[in-house]
Amino acid sequence: MRYSLIPAALLAASLVGAVPTTPSLDTLGSQGLIPSVAERVYDSVHKWWSSEEVSGEDIYQGIKIGSVRQDGVLYDTLTHPSHPEYRLRITSESHRAAHPAICDPDVKQISGYLDISENKHLFFWFFESRSSPSEDPLVLWLNGGPGCSSTTGLLFELGPCQVAKEGKDAKVNVTDNQYSWTNKANVIFLDQPVGVGYSYSDDEQVNNSPAAAEDVYAFLTLFVGKYSKYRKNDFHISGESYAGTYLPNIAHVIHNENKRLLSMSASARPLPILNFKSVLIGNGLSQPDIQFASVPEYACDSEYAVYEDPQGSECTSLRSKMSRCENLAKSCFKTNSKFTCVPAELICWNGFGQLQDLGLNMYDTRKKCDRSEDADGPLCYRQMGWIEEYMNSQEVKNALGAPKDVKFQSCNMDINRNFLFNGDVMRETSLLMVPLVNEGIRLLIYAGVRDLMCNYIGNEQWVDVLPTKYNEEFMNSTATPFIDSDKKETGYVRSAGKGAGNVAFMAIYDAGHMVPQDQPVASLDMLQRWLDNKPLAHGK
Repeated sequence: MRYSLIPAALLAASLVGAVPTTPSLDTLGSQGLIPSVAERVYDSVHKWWSSEEVSGEDIYQGIKIGSVRQDGVLYDTLTHPSHPEYRLRITSESHRAAHPAICDPDVKQISGYLDISENKHLFFWFFESRSSPSEDPLVLWLNGGPGCSSTTGLLFELGPCQVAKEGKDAKVNVTDNQYSWTNKANVIFLDQPVGVGYSYSDDEQVNNSPAAAEDVYAFLTLFVGKYSKYRKNDFHISGESYAGTYLPNIAHVIHNENKRLLSMSASARPLPILNFKSVLIGNGLSQPDIQFASVPEYACDSEYAVYEDPQGSECTSLRSKMSRCENLAKSCFKTNSKFTCVPAELICWNGFGQLQDLGLNMYDTRKKCDRSEDADGPLCYRQMGWIEEYMNSQEVKNALGAPKDVKFQSCNMDINRNFLFNGDVMRETSLLMVPLVNEGIRLLIYAGVRDLMCNYIGNEQWVDVLPTKYNEEFMNSTATPFIDSDKKETGYVRSAGKGAGNVAFMAIYDAGHMVPQDQPVASLDMLQRWLDNKPLAHGK
């Protein structure tokens, strides 16, 4: 797919501190454009230059802006020489005006794509805060998988609306989520890697988290380069499940790039510095050896055990499988080779086979699961099918600027396999957080206690041994009740450091893998206290 660009000479700027000027219609005419085309170009450029997000002092060195009509949609574009392989493509103001806002029409929302080397295209959907957009933090949300769309997190967990009525009527099939994280933050939902959700590729795919992290960083810098009013807001990255692998990689790239930019004089910085504050991971996978080894303890010995007899044959078999898994995972860490890591992955996930045979929802053991397509579906949540129905309606695609031929999938199993067979699942990504935490980036690990896939025991155990300068304080910390705004005890908290903690762990009762869906009040309270850097536990 080739871009149909308006002439670059008309739309490019290479400015440092100079207030840009809009080209006149006479200038456009001198470029050989017929009058009707020149008028449309003039209108597009004028709207871009005069928009509230772009001002002279916010144009970074070498930034280029433009406009493109692609698949029948008019987009504004942004490129920068520091990211020569990337282009930010945003649905234009005129397009958004022609298509009434969906999901939450009362707040500003933006959608579009990060184009990568003309072949890969990452979809994003952004919502301003319902409270104070100019002051509230900017938060990135990612779902896991690998291969699951962050839009499912938007429409099922923490976004401003949720899919209802099986997703079959785009006009009436969403309900307001009064506990949305957008109550307290400006939130970006990014479908990554390519091939997930509305994100698509002409002929390429991503199969590892470090490469995905580079794409995400390029997106973030271009986004705040365009929307400068969020640049000074605190910035946090968050997600669940395989985001426990994605996010440490992304945090590592952001932190290193920030340090590189800070080493330059302010006038020489080609890119904005992200005001990066923290990482929040829910029921994530970050330390495979410890987390897989904890499965028998959870399944057989905990108060949430799924086997009645901790000494029975099922538990004996599970302990044996996970012991072998743990040893292979450690070998993977030493070699960092897919030839060691892929076998480790296969052995470890094989241990879950007998647990799936129990007929339970692995993400919430309080529930049974019929995985047939006409029942709960392969992921045990029929709402995933509703989301696909909704997102594949032409009305929604038109509103969000998604190509007609892109098929939205809640989870793409081909992407999942690509990551699996590259050995990415078995990486020790928790250690990427150590230098960041030591240098002031805060870390919150939270987990619903009824999740069997990424259980809370294993998550707490790896935080216990994370070798930061706060390790001893965290190891000596005691569990303190978490009291939500409804005055209910909905979990416990351990932390080390100041305020909400430089390192913190929170277990959430009566919740599975998807905490914001199961415990919306506690989830929103947790978010606000963390963003405000105030103690998580009530009365602490």
